[in-house]
Amino acid sequence: MTSFAATQDRDGNRAPFASFFGLPFREKKTITFDGNTVNGIGDHDGTADPTTLFTVTGDVAVVVVGVVKTTLVGAATIEVGVTGATAAILAQVADATLLAVNEFWGADATPSLAEAIAARAHGIGGGLDIIMTLGTANVTAGVIDFYCFWVPVSSDGNVVAA
Repeated sequence: MTSFAATQDRDGNRAPFASFFGLPFREKKTITFDGNTVNGIGDHDGTADPTTLFTVTGDVAVVVVGVVKTTLVGAATIEVGVTGATAAILAQVADATLLAVNEFWGADATPSLAEAIAARAHGIGGGLDIIMTLGTANVTAGVIDFYCFWVPVSSDGNVVAA
């Protein structure tokens, strides 16, 4: 089994912090949208849609949340999931411009500044990567930090930021 000690948050005494959502490991992926660039992240018709947020190996349980750092520009739909279930992890937001700075996107399709994040873990089997998919338009600017809290289910289970 892979050693996960380096991915756990630790205090000054090197003791692991209490886990968030009961899942001991955390990965972060910052997405900076640039849909004006051909095949850039945010170019709905380009090769970066969908965009892989986290690469998964084996079987894992995850909770993913997004935190908007810079307001998104472009009225695209946006969702997070896996191939074949693209809105399974974070529900589709109908207009990316509705995601405001400092809002959490986690419980439903209406993010808010004080999001009531339902601790709903999702099981991902067979190494399906976690992806973000856009629809209907480009997102030409904006930044979202995605956090994936996770735990391995199989002996080869692992998650890393893509």
